[in-house]
Amino acid sequence: MMHALVACRTLIFAFVLAGLFPSFSSAAETAAQGAAGEPGHQRLADLLEDDAARSALIEQLRKLGEQDSADALAAEGAGPSLAARVADLSQRVAQGVVGETHNALDAVGDAWQLLLAAEPQVLAWLVGEFVLLMAVALLAFRLLSAATGSLIRALDRLAARPDGPGALACLRRGLGLAGALLCDLAAIALAWLAGHAVAVFVLGAPGELRAEASLFLNAFLVVESLRAVLRILLSRHGEHLRILPPAAEEKAYWYAWISRMVFFLGYGLMLVVPMLDRFVTAGLARTVAIVIMLSALLRAVVIVMQNRARVRAALEALGERMGSPFARVSLAIGARIWHIAAIVYLAAILVTAILYPEEALPFMLAATGQTIVAVVVGIALAALLTQVILRRIRLGEELRTKFPLLESRLNAYVPTALKIARFAILGVVVAFIADAWTPFDLGAWVSSDAGASVIGRLLSVALIVVLALLVWLVVASWIEFRLNPDAGAAPNPRARTLLTIFRNAVAIALVVVTSMVVLAEIGINIAPLLAGAGVLGLAIGFGAQKLVQDVITGVFIQLERAIDVGDVVTAGGITGTVERMTIRSLGLRDLSGTYHLLPFSSVDTVSNYNRDFAYHVGEYGIGYREDTDEAIVHLRAAFDELLQDPALREQILGDTLEVHGVTALADSAVNVRVRIKTLAGSQFAVGRAYNRLVKRHFDAAGIEIPFPHMTLYFGEDKHGKAPSAHVRLLEGPEPAAQARGSA
Repeated sequence: MMHALVACRTLIFAFVLAGLFPSFSSAAETAAQGAAGEPGHQRLADLLEDDAARSALIEQLRKLGEQDSADALAAEGAGPSLAARVADLSQRVAQGVVGETHNALDAVGDAWQLLLAAEPQVLAWLVGEFVLLMAVALLAFRLLSAATGSLIRALDRLAARPDGPGALACLRRGLGLAGALLCDLAAIALAWLAGHAVAVFVLGAPGELRAEASLFLNAFLVVESLRAVLRILLSRHGEHLRILPPAAEEKAYWYAWISRMVFFLGYGLMLVVPMLDRFVTAGLARTVAIVIMLSALLRAVVIVMQNRARVRAALEALGERMGSPFARVSLAIGARIWHIAAIVYLAAILVTAILYPEEALPFMLAATGQTIVAVVVGIALAALLTQVILRRIRLGEELRTKFPLLESRLNAYVPTALKIARFAILGVVVAFIADAWTPFDLGAWVSSDAGASVIGRLLSVALIVVLALLVWLVVASWIEFRLNPDAGAAPNPRARTLLTIFRNAVAIALVVVTSMVVLAEIGINIAPLLAGAGVLGLAIGFGAQKLVQDVITGVFIQLERAIDVGDVVTAGGITGTVERMTIRSLGLRDLSGTYHLLPFSSVDTVSNYNRDFAYHVGEYGIGYREDTDEAIVHLRAAFDELLQDPALREQILGDTLEVHGVTALADSAVNVRVRIKTLAGSQFAVGRAYNRLVKRHFDAAGIEIPFPHMTLYFGEDKHGKAPSAHVRLLEGPEPAAQARGSA
């Protein structure tokens, strides 16, 4: 940036000296014209001495510097897009294939010329020495492996011993595996030392290790070490010295194939290719390396396709044994596409070798290692989360008593949380794999503004959802505590109804608010949504005024405790027992069993018979010829007898009958009113029992209870005379009738 700015300033000064700039101001133009015939340095000096011209020049230089800085920043910030990278990658693949073909043909021709020019005796001597070195190292390794065979078999028998606890058996097995591996590595190291001694002291100049010998010994050490690890993994030393569980035939098959592949690739890429590069030509070494990798990859593709059905069946069987649905689905998908993933991986190796010949092996090792680490860590995290989260949350006995649904509610969140965590882990693993194999740069994306914004929004959304769930958990648990009779006083129907309404309102409010905040957080403009919701609410308010009135009236009736479920009320002209009450309507069942559903907007007056206490108000009529004081005495006597009933006594408040006296001189009766105070809702039963006793006491005392009389009219003729009535007298009239006749 500084170099570009200095160059820009130099160019501007050159333009000024050459008179190519337009006038900065009238003063600058005059100074420039006055110095037109002077030398360049003199003109510059005169220009700088003029204050106006110097200020105009400085201002112009600043503008040009700011513009250049902005252009440079824009050029640095604008990188190639992903599509451009993919197109560039495709172009490079095609160009690489064509270029490698031409290079291979040229390399073969050059190698043939060098081979014709070489001396046959020298070449034969060098080949013989190299074959001798290989024979010594490999023979020493075979002899040492045979010598350690008895020790490895003893370790296998040690690992097979069934005595002792399980921990001791595992320890013996681990020691056996470690001992077998150490025996293999010791044989490899001793064979390598034998070959190294032959190369230093027998072949060539004493004390000098030639390049081809060093290449072979290094390749031998790496290849045989890898094969030793394979023998441990696939239990080639014994049935009990194993880590992986395949059957014997499976282990033999995979060991033979992988061992040959390691031998072919190891000696080919670590011995043959470097020797061709050193002693023949680099082009031929490059061609042979590509041929080796292509041959290995084609063989690997054949093996993959041969084992496609078998591996699929094994993965599907493993998925059926999994307890997690996510694991079952993942393994089922992997069973169907594993061969495609393997072939794509092998193709990526070949393409990488063509595009990046010098960096192919390091890149493939790094990408493969990153993929394996990402997959293993992802599987380990998913398994750990499964073991931790799938364990049921256990609350204490006291908490379970106070909040009986809290434990089940917490455990209900576990499967959802586990699914979200697994998908998050899967996304991170896929991102790491894409970073390893594609032009996508995970680190650059995370550090970029777009990546930081996406990650920040995801974390914000997760935090918002978690906070909303915590609020709902607290509110629901508190309502559950208030409704739980084991945690304190049993809730009345009103409290149960209000708390249920409050819980529904909180749930709706949380869902709406959380949805709006999440939408705003992910970048969606919620202003149109709020405006639309306002217009919709206004339209609903106008179109559903009755519904709004029902809801508002129901809320106030609930808050004022006018009605509870189970009360006997009169509402909307209907008397019955309240069976159901929502925020909008009231359900009554009357005496005949008819169920009435009343919207609260139709309830203008509520008469509740179940509040605090009640009265049975009895108004009894007696004949005008009866003594009212005597009637009151018998009313009190009936009340005293009523108190003798234990069931009814518990429903009566007080021990005295409240007598109001004569309340009316009616047309056919004298009305006497009494009142009995009872428990709320018991006035009906008490009144029925008291009426029965009053009737009995009045009848026993001969007190007349007036009732309507009927007059028989036989009519009359046109002369105004009534016809005679045919009456038959009964013999022996009743005493009561005689008494009334004498009276």
